[in-house]
Amino acid sequence: MRTVGVDLAAEPRDTAIAVVEWRAGGARVVAVAMPADDETVVHHAEQADKVGIDCPLGWPDAFIDFLNVHRDGAAAPASQLAGMAWRRSLAYRRTDEDVRSRLGLVPLSVATDRIGLTAMRAARLQQLLIQHGHPVDRAGVGLIVEVYPAAGLKHWSLAHRRYKGGKNLPALGSLVDNLTQAAPWLRLGEHEQPCRRHDHVFDAVIAALLARAAALGLATSPPAADRAAAGREGWIALPTCTLDDLAPGRPG
Repeated sequence: MRTVGVDLAAEPRDTAIAVVEWRAGGARVVAVAMPADDETVVHHAEQADKVGIDCPLGWPDAFIDFLNVHRDGAAAPASQLAGMAWRRSLAYRRTDEDVRSRLGLVPLSVATDRIGLTAMRAARLQQLLIQHGHPVDRAGVGLIVEVYPAAGLKHWSLAHRRYKGGKNLPALGSLVDNLTQAAPWLRLGEHEQPCRRHDHVFDAVIAALLARAAALGLATSPPAADRAAAGREGWIALPTCTLDDLAPGRPG
């Protein structure tokens, strides 16, 4: 199996890709790319069994409905506009609330935070993959799945905060050490130093591990009641397994 992790940013400069090969005896990072433009992302995606993308794949249904109504001049009642709960329902997707309830983490709002700029790029990538003959299901079935490295790290009892940016390079180095200790079957090889220098590369490796969890059925999927909405909004696949459950040769 080959999985690809994409730590997507609005521009290629801060976008990183990690390619992991899963073979008997372990897993190996065989390639990383940073910066990475759309064509590079699509090239690696087309050679993968599963691609984990760290970015919202869609927007909340309620937000889209609100924009359409607002555009047409039929705004919501003023009393509703003043309600925090109502505004929250526009800002967060069903999957964001699922992550919050399970792990206590609050994903960035694709409707109100700057991650929306990255999601616009993710939308183009989805269209490129469709044009290349790859059906896209934002609920995670098929080639691509939405992932959240911080959630994976927290689930696996690894540091999930304060390792990003130049001032936190020592923390990033410790996190790389802790990951390789927790998953001794994962070989970073020549790509270990890029993981230590760039949190984007490290997150791309985690995204590739999360793609493996989704491919093996060891990650969450939307409940039946949310399946249709997840196909529009996207769904974050949270791991339900240990790191060792990902190792080749393990059941599942």
